[in-house]
Amino acid sequence: MAFEIGETLHGFCVSSVEPLSEIDGEAIVMRHERSGARLLFLKNEDENKAFSISFKTPPKDSTGVFHILEHSVLCGSEKFPVKEPFVNLLKTSMQTFLNAMTFPDKTMYPVASTNMQDLMNLTDVYMDAVLRPNIYLKRQLFEQEGWHYELDEADEGAGSPERLRYNGVVFNEMKGALSDPEDVLNYELNKALFPNTCYAFESGGHPRKIPTLTYEDYLDTHARHYRLDNSYIILYGDIDADRMLGHLDEEYLSVIEPRVEEGPNPIGIQEPLVNMDVVVPMGTAPENACVALGYVVGTARDFERVLATDVLLDALLGGNESPIKRALLDEELGGNVFSYLMDSQAQPVAMIGVRNAKPGIRTRLREVVEEQAAKLVQEGIPRDVLNASLSQIAFMLRERDRGIADGVPLAMNAMAGWLYDEDMPTTYLRYEEPLARMREGLENGYFERLLDELIVKSNHKALVEVLPTEPEGEGEEAAELAEKLASMTEADKQAVRDDVALLRKHQETPDAPEDVAKLPMLHVSDIGPAKPDPAFEVLEDTPLTCLFHELPTRHIDYVYHYFDIMDLDWEDVPYLTLLSVFTGRLATATRSAAEVDVWTRQHLGSLHVAAEPLVAEDDPSKISYRLVVAASAVAEEIESLASIPMEVCTSTQFDDAGRMRDILIQRRVGLEQAFANNGHMCASSRVASYLMPVAVLAEQSNGVDYYRFLKDLLDHYDERFEGLKAKLTELQSRIFTRNGLVTSFVGSREELDAYWRAAGDLGLPEGEEKVRRLVIPEPVVKNEAFIVPTDVCYVSKGTMASSVGSYSGLWPVASVALSYNYLWSEVRVKGGAYGVGFRRTTAGFARFHTYRDPNIDESLRRFDEAAAWLAAFEPTQDEMEGYIVSTVATHDSPIKPKHIARRQDTAYFRDDPVDLRERRREEELSATPQSIRDCSAVLQKIADEGAWCVFGNENMIRSATTPLNVVDLLNE
Repeated sequence: MAFEIGETLHGFCVSSVEPLSEIDGEAIVMRHERSGARLLFLKNEDENKAFSISFKTPPKDSTGVFHILEHSVLCGSEKFPVKEPFVNLLKTSMQTFLNAMTFPDKTMYPVASTNMQDLMNLTDVYMDAVLRPNIYLKRQLFEQEGWHYELDEADEGAGSPERLRYNGVVFNEMKGALSDPEDVLNYELNKALFPNTCYAFESGGHPRKIPTLTYEDYLDTHARHYRLDNSYIILYGDIDADRMLGHLDEEYLSVIEPRVEEGPNPIGIQEPLVNMDVVVPMGTAPENACVALGYVVGTARDFERVLATDVLLDALLGGNESPIKRALLDEELGGNVFSYLMDSQAQPVAMIGVRNAKPGIRTRLREVVEEQAAKLVQEGIPRDVLNASLSQIAFMLRERDRGIADGVPLAMNAMAGWLYDEDMPTTYLRYEEPLARMREGLENGYFERLLDELIVKSNHKALVEVLPTEPEGEGEEAAELAEKLASMTEADKQAVRDDVALLRKHQETPDAPEDVAKLPMLHVSDIGPAKPDPAFEVLEDTPLTCLFHELPTRHIDYVYHYFDIMDLDWEDVPYLTLLSVFTGRLATATRSAAEVDVWTRQHLGSLHVAAEPLVAEDDPSKISYRLVVAASAVAEEIESLASIPMEVCTSTQFDDAGRMRDILIQRRVGLEQAFANNGHMCASSRVASYLMPVAVLAEQSNGVDYYRFLKDLLDHYDERFEGLKAKLTELQSRIFTRNGLVTSFVGSREELDAYWRAAGDLGLPEGEEKVRRLVIPEPVVKNEAFIVPTDVCYVSKGTMASSVGSYSGLWPVASVALSYNYLWSEVRVKGGAYGVGFRRTTAGFARFHTYRDPNIDESLRRFDEAAAWLAAFEPTQDEMEGYIVSTVATHDSPIKPKHIARRQDTAYFRDDPVDLRERRREEELSATPQSIRDCSAVLQKIADEGAWCVFGNENMIRSATTPLNVVDLLNE
């Protein structure tokens, strides 16, 4: 469909049509004349199409009203009056992305699909949800997703008193989010910098403020902000625009009127404030102390300045050897130094901070940053450092791999400018010319002037410290609820019981079949044939065995070197992780650590080293273990790709005790953050280690056992350093040889040939024959509960399912049914956990998990009851087709070429049948209700014999009745 400036199509007047090389397409900007809705069409040939609608939603308080609306408008609408249309889409559509996001000043609703009819269906449900939601008819949606009271009755036998508490999905989510001191730091920094704007508030909601939000204010806020004249629609990809525009116009834009006359809250611009200095007490562990500086960059209207600041932060603080970060690390202010750009707001901020901060370092942080900035302005920023950062930014923008459908991050980027200026719908998508100007400016002081203005002469900055304090029992919330309970009459208590009963009735009443039938859905016949991955080749005529993946990569080449490490001893495993962490971050035989950092970043897109255990399908005893050296570069740097990775790996020197200690502390801090913020993954991995040898190995490599090893090493660092140096040097010489090495290359055949001409035998010695020596200890069930600094819990329970039956494509279908039906309803909707899921791996491990969960005992009980639910599974034909469609869509979802290659490499090393993915797809397509019911035997085994693990809040863990081996992980 061609577009002409000035023409009107389905009520949309076209205002601009411009080529956009950054997306290999063009950008068409339109405005719907009747409704005022804005529309940007990013037109290209990407089959993974996307739609999003966004609203300007600047908060006026910290009640989280926009976050609660983001959740609750997706709980039924006028056209689709079922309780959970969002969940219905997750389990019945071919979506490749389906979510919604609350930002500090906007709310976005993006979806993506490779199927045009499916995208139309998703768009229809989302448009009706945001514009005609059931929130005006059902107060229970506000209570479920936002907050409500619950009354726990006294139990004299158990010794538990009557207790009043808050519950609600967003309430529990934000308790978890604001248990993270870095989230608190971001919130407090914005509040200090922008006290007179919407950024002074927590748009997600503060747990102390969420319960002050009334249902009436919530409805009023929706009416004023979810208006078409306050909306921004973005289309992306190979879309039938005539069909999409016609549907939007006829169904929504030409028929829906605003509910109220008053429009949205203003965003506002803050006048400069200098030297704001704030200390925020937080009841948390001492390890969570953190401090940050914030410097206002300018406004979002100056995209080039914002992008240049991103480059500058990377150059000065992106790696341990970057000039300002090195100076801060040498000062030993804390565990790690971090920096990032807080963009996607009207006044972006450059943030520089310290995690695991030592007491009293706040002032010194500012002094060192500003002294170093002034020195660099005076003496000049090293050009090779700036060049390396420019190369990194350019590579990432060219690669365009954010892990999700491209149309979603591109919509976010577009909104980073468009929200603040009607004339900037594509400004934040056009990076080629600004980067070219930055390169031209390297010799005329471009970045020095920016640094001088941003930091040295800043007239708008703040310094914030999160100061850990001893938690006061159960804190303000418990005291507030106790006071509320004491003031309640019996009639008040009964009102709470009645409200909860109404909420439960709403949650438990099945949707009427006629309402379910109104939801659009695809059928198995709509899926289309399989699209197998392109075949790869195993090349023996190259200097080393090579797996060649000829895939379109936009002239970016990827290489993976797989070194067999099954000849290591068990005691070597954690040292192998240290070898991976140190490689590329220390000096080599010919270059200093700073030179290595610049050298790799300027010539490579990426360089990563990591150990990777693999286990055969349905045979947990058949384990292989490899060290993977992964690197990438643009095709113009093929010789660098051929030489740099192995030179770094084979000649890294392990003799710089200070730098190595810095890296180890950073790793320890990172693990502690993962335990508190991604505890669902940690708990699931820990349960697996009770049952599977390969998971025991993973724990020793990067889990709780590795963390304990790391802490002990740091506690005795000086006395153990010489032994550490000797061990790493020994491992380096043993591992990096040609014996047992397999290399994988992703790119064109021409680039493959150029790679091997430059690489030869990679300069590696032949090495000794590999003899398997690794003996993994037998798993032991421990049923642990790890206390970590958070206000929520993460719960997992699982078992080995191999004895009940082998893995097949039925399991992904069963997982969709479980996760988005029973578990969503019982654990998320009723229990208040922010996330929940089930998975069975091909190796036979099956487990449940929860995320940001206010419960332990209740969640475990609901896991155990899942078997009965699945045994009685009786979906309608449409429901069953929906489960199959969504599962196969996930199977078929497009992924980037490098991920296709890694998937094929894994299959090669596991010796999977060539057609295994196609067979799994056929098994998914052949799933029946009876075959899914048969899967309940595995769930029953979890209930009867399963092991469990919890990461979370101490009070919650110690209050649980489930038998737990409690461990204070950070203080043991």
